[in-house]
Amino acid sequence: MRTEQTLAAERPPVVRDRWTLQRTIGVVLLSIWAALALAVLVFMLDAWDPAIFQRYLPRYLSGLWVTVKLVVVSVILGALLSIPIAYGRTSRNGFVAALAYAYVYFFRGTPLLAQTFLVYYGLGSFRPELQAVGLWTFFREAWYCAVFAFTLNTAAYQAEILRGAIESVRRGQWEAAAALGLSKMQTIRKIIVPQAMIVALRPYGNEIILMIKGSAIVAIITVYDLMGETRRAYSQTFDFQTYIWAAMIYLAIVEVLRNLIDWIERRITRHLKR
Repeated sequence: MRTEQTLAAERPPVVRDRWTLQRTIGVVLLSIWAALALAVLVFMLDAWDPAIFQRYLPRYLSGLWVTVKLVVVSVILGALLSIPIAYGRTSRNGFVAALAYAYVYFFRGTPLLAQTFLVYYGLGSFRPELQAVGLWTFFREAWYCAVFAFTLNTAAYQAEILRGAIESVRRGQWEAAAALGLSKMQTIRKIIVPQAMIVALRPYGNEIILMIKGSAIVAIITVYDLMGETRRAYSQTFDFQTYIWAAMIYLAIVEVLRNLIDWIERRITRHLKR
């Protein structure tokens, strides 16, 4: 028979619910954020003006469409450009690898705003040369300059995501595919890419979200995207709630995209769950 001392020794210790310094700071910060959110909500309800909302809603929708087009086109073109860059990063040719590394290093190490200015204002300084080769009609438009700068930027990030995802697949997968007689393209398409997509999905989603939020800077170069229309609405009304509307729209886009990524991840990882 077990003695009382043995039962007492096996009984788990009582965990005391103590208010540590870290917990107290966390509760205080959460309370501050909740108070700020409540204040914004009260402000929106108090300052709500249906006339202003109805007047500028079509412009917000137009700016939202411009933002979506800019991000979608840039991400697709960047994905295509990231493939040779990722290949160059893994190349055994020293010159090719150094060139790809320099590209990634520059576009990941400098602000997107500076890159956009270099394209929009910098290339404008070479107007005679661009006219001579027939490219001035492209670079004189702010929209095309924004797409060009965003494509170059996201290509650098997507190249690193792609390279890291492919390198995360163990070398034994390649050897097993070769032992089964699969060609290199079959190995990439049927074995490597499906496994790499699981690893790359979250980083790709984060990159798209960052592109959506970063797209607001194109308003500075006269592209009337969502933020551009917001700035124009504020300049005509001087009503601060115009920026709150924009923030809520950006938040809604990000939330929809986050849930979509979660759904895709659940679909492609069903075989990993038991």
